[in-house]
Amino acid sequence: MTATSDNSKAASPLAPDWLAVPDDLNALHEPMWAAGVARTGGGELAIDGIPVSELQRQFGTPLFVMSETDFRARARAFQDAFNEAFADICGGVDVYYAGKSFLCTAVVRWVEEEGLRLDTASGGELAVAAMAGIPGAAVALHGNNKSDAEIHRALDMKLGRVVVDSLAELERVAAIASNRGETAKVMLRLTPGVHAHTHEFIATAHEDQKFGLSMAGDSTDRAGLSAAEEAVAAAAGHDSIELLGLHCHIGSQIFEPDGFALAAQKLLDFLAAMQAKYSIVLPELDLGGGYGIAYTSVDTPRPPAEIARAMAAVVRAKVAELGITAPRISIEPGRAIVGTSTFTLYEVGTLKTVRVDAAENVTYPRRYVSVDGGMSDNARPVLYDADYSAILASRASDAAPQLSRVVGKHCESGDIVVRDVYLPEDVAAGDLLAVPGTGAYCWALSSNYNYLARPGVVAVRDGSARLIVRGETEQDLLNRDMGV
Repeated sequence: MTATSDNSKAASPLAPDWLAVPDDLNALHEPMWAAGVARTGGGELAIDGIPVSELQRQFGTPLFVMSETDFRARARAFQDAFNEAFADICGGVDVYYAGKSFLCTAVVRWVEEEGLRLDTASGGELAVAAMAGIPGAAVALHGNNKSDAEIHRALDMKLGRVVVDSLAELERVAAIASNRGETAKVMLRLTPGVHAHTHEFIATAHEDQKFGLSMAGDSTDRAGLSAAEEAVAAAAGHDSIELLGLHCHIGSQIFEPDGFALAAQKLLDFLAAMQAKYSIVLPELDLGGGYGIAYTSVDTPRPPAEIARAMAAVVRAKVAELGITAPRISIEPGRAIVGTSTFTLYEVGTLKTVRVDAAENVTYPRRYVSVDGGMSDNARPVLYDADYSAILASRASDAAPQLSRVVGKHCESGDIVVRDVYLPEDVAAGDLLAVPGTGAYCWALSSNYNYLARPGVVAVRDGSARLIVRGETEQDLLNRDMGV
């Protein structure tokens, strides 16, 4: 028996439970889109009044389309909300934009102009920061395996903080700084044993993973100190180390506040214990980032003001309970600033419909919509089973909804851009699709698999579009080929 493909809006049995048939396939679910994205009177998607067909004409596809206005507004929202919430606790908050989510020199300048600082995770990201001209004092360096060259660069740039990830790394930073006759400003990254409710690969504060100094009892120290406590004692013994405080990051794409609250409480307990035991006052505490955004219509991100108030309440209560002076708090939002600011524009190529068994003797249609990009510009679905959405962007349509799977052009069956989405039945080759929420970790994770050139990034502001990252050409790909 075969199910028919009629014009009803009944959900397909092949669709996941959370995916409802939209009442209007032309509507935009606002939490997934940057401010300024809307349909024109003719039904075409536009950003700041620029139709997507014009962006394709100027810059080609695939294309990352970013709203500079939206990015700046989200950066300011975090800065303002956290400063207000923590004003009575520690005088405000230092907001570090997590550059690993997406980084280029234009973004560094926006970050600095909006009063934020910058978090980096490699020597390459430090090079971008240096090129953009942001003061080193406003920059942090992360990484679980920093090279000597990266540590030297951090000292050359006089970074405001180097986040040390292990006892061995602490000793290396201390030795390099000592040999240079300098002092390194250091924070210790701890793993508070909090398991964030997110994908295993982006949960980063439980014990069984590569990051951070354990707060549990196991250690290299015979006295039975935790690695975290041993690191505090060791750092205090180095003249070449200025120990600023503690750092943790529990994961990414997190919606519930419980994990952040528990991590803050554990680190404040530890900070108070170190003060009592060693008379070491640690003046700073970084609570990381990881705040979730809307990738689909069922995602419910919290506004920065709500996050800030909840975290401030926990810190305020805990420092009062412990009887200590509150440390200066810092946070590291990345995805929550850049993710929704950007959508990816693709052109549709081939289409096919297959029949899939959904129940005994019943099959249902699933349509495959191939686009001119794929896992080379968005690796998150294949890495993390990440869900995305998509809309027909080049025109409006009153055709019936068809359960579809948006796929790329790579030689991998796992090359899926959007696993499940309802698109109009009349989507055809040459149409444009837009996938929202691609500002974070898409361009940053992009590759040249199958020798595809990585797309460019266009920033739109006040009705004007400009390239901030040039798309690669085939010649770019061949320039590193040294021949035989």
